[in-house]
Amino acid sequence: MESRIISISPDVMGGTPVFRGTRVPIQTLLDYLEAGESIDNFLEGFPTVTREQVIAFLEEAKELIIAGVK
Repeated sequence: MESRIISISPDVMGGTPVFRGTRVPIQTLLDYLEAGESIDNFLEGFPTVTREQVIAFLEEAKELIIAGVK
């Protein structure tokens, strides 16, 4: 899946989905949230990712999930 938020390239992290323009895997954000960490904690640990990217990712994921259950 290629979007304005997510980038997938074999040349970046071996094709792992990352936040566009970074080498930070999307899975890392999901792992933080699953562990009960805040978005602020994630952003402190990964300053190359912006709050806008995180919010946009969560909104896109929400839309995909809602569309999938209709």
